[in-house]
Amino acid sequence: MKEGTDAPQDRGCLVGISFFILGLGTLLPWNFFMTASLYFQGRLNTTEWSNGTAVIQKDYYFNNWMTLLSQLPLLLFTLLNSVLYHRISEAMRIAGSLVFILLLFILTAVLVKVPMEAERFFSVTMATIWFINSFGAVLQGSLFGLVGLLPQKYSTVFMSGQGLAGTFAAIAMLLAIASDADSESAALGYFFTPCLGTVVTLLSYLLLPRLEFAQYYLKKSSKYEAGATDELLKESSTVENKKLNGHANGSVSSSEQAETKVDPSPEDNKQAFLSLEQVEKSQAKASVIEVFKKIWVMAFCVTFVFTVTLSVFPAVTADVRTSFPGKWDRFFLSVCCFLMFNVNDWLGRTITTVIRWILKARRRCIKTADL
Repeated sequence: MKEGTDAPQDRGCLVGISFFILGLGTLLPWNFFMTASLYFQGRLNTTEWSNGTAVIQKDYYFNNWMTLLSQLPLLLFTLLNSVLYHRISEAMRIAGSLVFILLLFILTAVLVKVPMEAERFFSVTMATIWFINSFGAVLQGSLFGLVGLLPQKYSTVFMSGQGLAGTFAAIAMLLAIASDADSESAALGYFFTPCLGTVVTLLSYLLLPRLEFAQYYLKKSSKYEAGATDELLKESSTVENKKLNGHANGSVSSSEQAETKVDPSPEDNKQAFLSLEQVEKSQAKASVIEVFKKIWVMAFCVTFVFTVTLSVFPAVTADVRTSFPGKWDRFFLSVCCFLMFNVNDWLGRTITTVIRWILKARRRCIKTADL
C-alpha cells in the first residue's frame, strides 16, 4: 500500500520502531532457544563410567529432532492461519500467541533448576519446541498481514528486525562463552532474555493502535475491505434475485412474476440465502487462486530457499567442527554457525531498502496481489 498524500506523519518514527520491535520479537525467542543447544545436549547426553571408561547412555539426536519439530508446526500453522484468519480476531492471534510464547519460555527457564530424567526432559523439551513454533507461525503470519496494510518500507523495517534477532542471540552466546559462565547460568540468560523481549513486543503491539499514523492505514484498510464486500454482496444478490424471479432466462410468465414478488415462499428465501453463501465461497476461492497465479514464481523461490536453508541450519551446521583445536574451538560454533548466518540474514533483509531488482511487470503483479 502506498503512502497517501493526506496521510499523517509518523512522528518520531514511532510506528517504524514499533514494527522493528515486533519483527525482533517474532524470532528473538526461537533464536535464543537454538543458541542454547549446548545446554540441552549437556543435559541429555549424560555419561556413566564403567570399568574406567566413559559410556554414553543414549544419543537423542537433539539437533535433528529440534529441526523437525520446529519446521513442521511452522508449516502447518502458517497454512492454518492463512485459511482460518477470518474466524479469529487479529488481536487474539497476535496478543494470544505472544502470551503463550512468554509462558512457554518461563516454563523452560524454570526447568533449568529442576532435576529431571533425561527421557522425560527430552519429551518436555520437544513438546515445548512444537508449541513455541506453532504460536510463532500464527504470530508471524498475523504480523505480516498487519504490516502489509502500511507502506512498503515498513515491511522492510519489520523484516530487518527479524534478521537482527538472530544476531543478538549469537552475540549473547559469544558473551556467555567468553565469561566462562556455567551451562545453567548461561541457559537462564538465554531463556529470561526472550521473556523480556516478548513483554516489550506485546507492549509495542498494544501501543500501535494508539498512534495516529497507524490508525490512518488500519481504518483505511477496513473501509476498503468493507466497501468491496458490500459491492460484492450487492452484485451477488442482484444475480440471485433475477434467477429466482425468472428474469435470467425468461422462462417465467408475468402472472408468476407478480406472484413471486407479492408472496415469496420460505423455500425460495432459503434457496436464495444458500446460493449467496455459495457465491461468496466460490468468489473467495477464486480470488485466492488468482493471487497465487500472479505470485507463484516468487512464492516458489522463497519456499525453495527456506527449505534448503532450514534443512541444514542448525541441524547440520551445528555439528561442524574446526580443524584448528585450541582456544578457537570454543568460539567456532557461535561465530561460524550462528553469528555468520544471522549477520548475513540481517544484511539480506535490510539491503532491499537500498537495492531493488525486479521487473516492472512483476512489480505490478505483486502490488495487485497485495491489494
